[in-house]
Amino acid sequence: MKSLSSFLIVLAVLIGCSPKSTDVKEQTDPGPFLHGVASGDPLYDRVIIWTRVTPESPADSVVVFWEVSENQWFKSSLISGQVVTDAGRDFTVKVDVANLQSGTPYYYRFKSAGSFSPIGRTKTAAQNADSLRFAVVSCSNYEWGYFTAYQKIAEKELLDAVVHLGDYIYEYAPGGYGDTTIGRKHEPPHELLTLSDYRTRYAQYRSDPDLQAMHASHPFIAIWDDHEIANDVYTSGAQNHQANEGSFEERKRAAVQTYYEWMPIREADKLYRSFEFGELAELIMLDERLEGRTAPVASISDENFNSPDRSMLGADQLSWLKSTIEGSEARWKVIGNQVIFSDINQTMVFPDNPKNLDSWDGYPAEKKEVARFIKDFDNILWVTGDTHASWVMETIVADVSLAPLGVEFGTPSISSANYDEYSGLDTARMYENLFQNFNPHIKYANLTEHGYFLLTLQKERATARYYFVENIRVPNAAEGKPKEFWVNDGAPVIKQYNVYGF
Repeated sequence: MKSLSSFLIVLAVLIGCSPKSTDVKEQTDPGPFLHGVASGDPLYDRVIIWTRVTPESPADSVVVFWEVSENQWFKSSLISGQVVTDAGRDFTVKVDVANLQSGTPYYYRFKSAGSFSPIGRTKTAAQNADSLRFAVVSCSNYEWGYFTAYQKIAEKELLDAVVHLGDYIYEYAPGGYGDTTIGRKHEPPHELLTLSDYRTRYAQYRSDPDLQAMHASHPFIAIWDDHEIANDVYTSGAQNHQANEGSFEERKRAAVQTYYEWMPIREADKLYRSFEFGELAELIMLDERLEGRTAPVASISDENFNSPDRSMLGADQLSWLKSTIEGSEARWKVIGNQVIFSDINQTMVFPDNPKNLDSWDGYPAEKKEVARFIKDFDNILWVTGDTHASWVMETIVADVSLAPLGVEFGTPSISSANYDEYSGLDTARMYENLFQNFNPHIKYANLTEHGYFLLTLQKERATARYYFVENIRVPNAAEGKPKEFWVNDGAPVIKQYNVYGF
């Protein structure tokens, strides 16, 4: 990721340069801040704040003021400063605000060209909390439906973070993997290949009011999956990249640069990282796409299927994962995971594809190595995206142990197509039953509803409460009653769960 240093934000903390209340447009006027505000990567004493400025006319650079306060009226600004942004970073602004208090809510805003940005709300990582709450999300396809689930998350009381597990955008041309009949056509009007293409698509997604509201309401912790680059991507290629589309390495660099420009995350050579929340939890975010994933195989009969040279994480990240878990003093070790880790036998559902080769099941040697390692640790929770379905599973890896090695909660899609939207409702319901009947460690499978789950961590229990929206094809749809599952401290078995219907 050698290009990152070329667009690191130049930060100068200038005490006393906070925006004045005079000569400022109304707060409801976004002015040049058309893509809202965001925050992310909370630590005990700092958090990233983000915005983007849209210049009124071509400009070489733009000066942007920022300020952070403990109250939304900014009567007492704790810290303020200015940054300079330019076209080289797509006029995005990112500030790593330091010297903050642990577990404390803050408000922030920016000013440029005589206008204040919308006000954002954020929170530093809590070091001594009795309870933590995270919204867990993935797979938001702009064309396939409205981001109503994001709106519902925005309405929640301040969360410790929104954990986004990838597929924040989709790279396809209009109609390539969506339904344009509701009027949400992808921009630009072709598949993403260049830096300009990716920037335009992020700008479109970040113009969505529901996504803006969620970002402005809670801090963000994010990882990419494949569609931020191209479908089924790995380190040296992707299913959705063909030879006539130019250099894959150039495309990958463009996608990675844009991700770092537009997401409220720290600049680093590695995207995998962890976040500590005192003795209660550590959130470990993995990169299962670009860091070390080798090429997939076409079937389990491939002679290389079980080769130890095939990898999901790569040697460095695998070593880091082990040392992070081993060194963690947290009660709950939560692994932010793009693709399903637990065994799933899908023979009865897809006879020609008994294993999902894009998931950990497609990399059996490394999966077994990870499973053998976590076998010795309590309270391993996998939170997983990618599948456009909800899963609640005891983590079984049969080649290592028939006893659960932890618990895995899979989050539904925000708006990307579910099984019923391809196969029909009756078929999807049949699939749900087959998955559970032939995989007894799967305690819940929902292949038809869109939404998210809230993960609440307490000393004695981890609870996943699933929320689903009733219709993603219309804006502002209702949210149904939640479905709740939990696991007790030290017992990786889902023994108690309540399921509530709409």
